[in-house]
Amino acid sequence: MARSREVIQLYVGQAGVQIASACWELYCLEHGIHADGTMCQDNDMDNDSNAFFSCCYCHSTKHFKCVPRVILVDLEPIPIDEIRTGCYRQLFDPATLITGKEDAASNFGRGYNTLGCELIDATLDRIRRVSENCDCLQGFITTRSIGGGTGSGLGTLIQEKITDEYGKTCRHEFNIFPSPKISPIIVEPYNALLATHFSMDYSDCCILLDNEAIYDVCGCSLDVPNPTYTNLNRVISQVISSCTASMRFSGAINVDMQEFQTNLVPYPRIHFPLCTYAPLIPATKGSLADLSTQQITQSCFHPHTQLVKCDPRKGKYISCCMLYRGDAEPTEINFSIRDIKQKKAIRFVDWSPTSFKIGINYQPPTCVPGGDLCTVNRAVCMLSTNSAIRCAWQRVYNKYKRLSKRSAFSHHFECEGIEKNDMMEASENLLALIKDYEEVECD
Repeated sequence: MARSREVIQLYVGQAGVQIASACWELYCLEHGIHADGTMCQDNDMDNDSNAFFSCCYCHSTKHFKCVPRVILVDLEPIPIDEIRTGCYRQLFDPATLITGKEDAASNFGRGYNTLGCELIDATLDRIRRVSENCDCLQGFITTRSIGGGTGSGLGTLIQEKITDEYGKTCRHEFNIFPSPKISPIIVEPYNALLATHFSMDYSDCCILLDNEAIYDVCGCSLDVPNPTYTNLNRVISQVISSCTASMRFSGAINVDMQEFQTNLVPYPRIHFPLCTYAPLIPATKGSLADLSTQQITQSCFHPHTQLVKCDPRKGKYISCCMLYRGDAEPTEINFSIRDIKQKKAIRFVDWSPTSFKIGINYQPPTCVPGGDLCTVNRAVCMLSTNSAIRCAWQRVYNKYKRLSKRSAFSHHFECEGIEKNDMMEASENLLALIKDYEEVECD
């Protein structure tokens, strides 16, 4: 049996912790694991599963127990306290649930400089302990929001530190991106700008998601007109599950963390893939669930399946990574991809040598009981490098400029160690990133 290559997942801030709850609820269903970490009787945990779990024998229950390889950290205790008292409280190692005493007040500086520095040593110590329990650490996957103070500030600080200590391992992220309209935090553009700037060299591949796009998915595709964060996070968990399925289950063509980088990151700074997921069928319409491989493949190129608010038709594709799950045969997939290429419905840059990377995992998608998605035989998650993502970055820059012209709330950041020069450097770096995406479209 091949040796598993372990992945440590980091969930930072309120959004990260709440997404962790949704993800591990789904992972437990997929792997046949009870809420207390014990395995179902018919579960035959394969070696690939050990990438996300460490397994040990519990003498008190006389059962093997699976413990997630995770660190959950938040500056305020409430979100993690909900896990400590929730139905999955016995799943996680209590030592990996790390909390401070007060929140970051939606301020990058508090998460990065002041309060974050008080919590970073305990966080790094726990990361070391989890990594010491790994035989062959593949990398880290960090999930956070870059609009809030803890996710942006402390999340960036953690990324810096693990780069210093584990520089040769892969570092991937799922970042909740500021939404064009749904922005409860006025200073969200400041936080997103600073997080992007300071994290630029510490992330190998960063998959962006935004709440407004997922709101639209819930309302238009899943018949949930007023979605809660639980609804949103369950959609996000399906996406993350599909992206990581090949690290957890055997398949015909699996994709590991290094292959994601090889296929989706043409240059170090161009490491922000778009994400789509199909099919998006509400639980009330199960009769529509049996869509063909060709249908779900075509759906990935429609703007309504994008999980970031931007139109990929306004840019050019550099590469696409198609991650299929369930009953998807290679011949059908190849036919679907060939059909898309022949119709020339999408535009690729001229210099891209390999347009499509295919991953096939035979573990079918799992749906949470009582959730919004219906059970399907097959699904696909597409990660694509597309120059249209610059439009999302341009929105962040424009919002930042509107705030900075009035010097609105900037003194709150200065009090936490973020100087005007830091803001200026960050804005220049973001403009350079936008320019980078314009140039790769023309190369």
